[in-house]
Amino acid sequence: MRLGLFQPDIPQNLGAAIRLAACLGVPLDVIEPCGFPLDDRSMRRAAMDYAGRAEVVRHPSWSRFTSAKQGRVVLFTTRGATPLHAFVFEPSDILLFGRESAGVPDDVHEAADARVIIPLAPGPVH
Repeated sequence: MRLGLFQPDIPQNLGAAIRLAACLGVPLDVIEPCGFPLDDRSMRRAAMDYAGRAEVVRHPSWSRFTSAKQGRVVLFTTRGATPLHAFVFEPSDILLFGRESAGVPDDVHEAADARVIIPLAPGPVH
């Protein structure tokens, strides 16, 4: 299994994903361009001391990512998706998350092999 971020907007979220990938022992695919300058120094700063423990693979574009991918792309989305608890994952899946500000464009949405939604728990919004 792999994690994937499509054109992330917020460097701190990239850092959190790098730390999560390091903790879970899974690779992280970053599909550029990002909404912030992405260089080795800023990536190390965002990932703190987890940077050396995570495998981060940078892809300069969606097309370069799709030509290199192996496994299903499972897009986490709010549009027309299977609830998380009803989806059956496979070991080779790539769990893809879109931009914080805009999700993914229609062509990426349509190219995904599966679409999953994480339902919000019922209750008041604080």
